[in-house]
Amino acid sequence: KLLIDGQLVDSEQRLDIIDPASGTVYTTVPRASKADADNAIAAARIAQPAWAALKLAERRECLNLFADIVKEHADELARSLVQEQGKPLAEARMEIAFTEIFIRHFAQIELPVDVVQDDDDFRIEVHHKALGVVVGITPWNFPVLISLFKVAPALLLGNTFILKPSPTTPVTVLKIAALAKDIFPRGVFNVLVDANDLGAYLSAHADVAKISFTGSTATGKKIMQGAASTLKRLTLELGGNDAGIILGDVDIASVAQKIFDSAFFNCGQVCIAMKRVYAHASIYDELCAALAKIADATQVGNGLAEGTQIGPLQNAMQFEKAQHFLRIAAQDGKIVAGGAVLDSAGYFVRPTIVRDIADGSELVDVEQFAPILPIIKFHDVEEAITRANALSYGLGGSVWSADIDKAYTIARRMESGTVWVNHHLHFGPHIPFAGAKESGIGVEFSVEGLKEFSQTAVISIAKK
Repeated sequence: KLLIDGQLVDSEQRLDIIDPASGTVYTTVPRASKADADNAIAAARIAQPAWAALKLAERRECLNLFADIVKEHADELARSLVQEQGKPLAEARMEIAFTEIFIRHFAQIELPVDVVQDDDDFRIEVHHKALGVVVGITPWNFPVLISLFKVAPALLLGNTFILKPSPTTPVTVLKIAALAKDIFPRGVFNVLVDANDLGAYLSAHADVAKISFTGSTATGKKIMQGAASTLKRLTLELGGNDAGIILGDVDIASVAQKIFDSAFFNCGQVCIAMKRVYAHASIYDELCAALAKIADATQVGNGLAEGTQIGPLQNAMQFEKAQHFLRIAAQDGKIVAGGAVLDSAGYFVRPTIVRDIADGSELVDVEQFAPILPIIKFHDVEEAITRANALSYGLGGSVWSADIDKAYTIARRMESGTVWVNHHLHFGPHIPFAGAKESGIGVEFSVEGLKEFSQTAVISIAKK
């Protein structure tokens, strides 16, 4: 059920939730109306002053209890996550474990008053105060982790929260809401599920102080337009088309599996997955062959089945997009592994490696968000850097080389919020995460991300 003002709320309108491994409905959930959204906003607004007035230690205690709930029900939640999202059970368990870790990390962070001047003339303090009502709009690729790593820092600082998960993956979040409804005072934490029809209303609502959104760049621009009417605060973590630059001095045997995992984790449905590889001509053939061999040996299937390494794509729309990109791959390049959907129910695509493809192809230039990886040949590293930086995306990227100093120099020139050297996809609650260019606005994670949920307030005291 929905969680509004501390109560579990049903609705006459329902949404079908599809199991992506079968393509069939496995449950239904309530669909929130505009009136439900108004009730949640009103409840959050009423609850916020008292919640902010609590001592930090009291809010911290609530968040730790929240993490306890996630840990206590981890197996149940992971299995629910597989059914609605499709990822293998091991990855689902990892997501639930990371969710607990992120909540506990934010629960222990402090933002003390910063005294920037204290002399005979002035004492000047910088405080970080709650903004008010925060709305989190979250995607379907990591529906639990992304949702709750927004909730935790916002609540710690004294904001109240309305969470709107993706309509294709709301079940596990709703289960968590039901388990945690008595941890927080009424109205502090609310969960709405819509049919992608309440985002604009929430974004423009005058009583919402901030929107924290993770999703596509196109949708992020719409949210930004809606938020402009009230100049509300925004954090936008948007699309990515991460480039990996593989220099000619790498040991293919030691890096091939790492590169593959960086691209195909969660069936390629990761904003910071490696989505295009630029490989030096001297190792191009060897790398393509190694990645193809790994792809051919990878077990694709139901996430609950033993041995499954890659599950289905999450929804029918994404499955259709993947099939479009498979056609582009065959047209613009040479498919050396995969290239087909499974002959079974569900949204399954074989992990696909595409070589002899170039920039300008839609598969290279557009974020595919599917288990399809283009490998582009380069001869000169300057050429690779230029190509990597050519797109409007700038979420992540990586450089791979036996010479760390050389890789570091290249990494400094990549136009991305995060650049990894000799690895990819590494993140943590203590590491700032920000997008460059059209990949986002603002910061998530770390103290910098915590500050995004606060209003900077200066108190300046004249002593004379």
